[in-house]
Amino acid sequence: MSDKNGTSGSNGKPDVAALRAEIAQTRAELGETVQALAAKADVKARAKEQVEQTKQRVKAQAAEAGQKALDAVHLAGTKAKAAAGQAGDKARETVAQVQESDPAEQVRRRPIPIVAIAAGVAAVIGVILVIRGSRR
Repeated sequence: MSDKNGTSGSNGKPDVAALRAEIAQTRAELGETVQALAAKADVKARAKEQVEQTKQRVKAQAAEAGQKALDAVHLAGTKAKAAAGQAGDKARETVAQVQESDPAEQVRRRPIPIVAIAAGVAAVIGVILVIRGSRR
């Protein structure tokens, strides 16, 4: 068997096969080292790779932001429908109360429901405008 420098154990002469194997291994290691250095020295390729990674990251962030916006619009629409339903129910109650009594007397006794109806209608219109504005 040969040691590190390629000499055989018995007669001290270098073993040719061992030397050739060591040279082949050294060449392979040197080739890998040269390729690694060349890759580090290739600034243009590294810059392109960095740009591509940044593009992918930005695309992912944009997709995530778009999905969050869609979710927010959906939630706002659901809330607007609920608010509109509540305002409609309140309006129907108020209409029923007004029909049961004299309107002038009703306003004098409780002016708050009319203000609440007006505020509810304004809120519904505002929500609708916000939702339509976010879709453009």
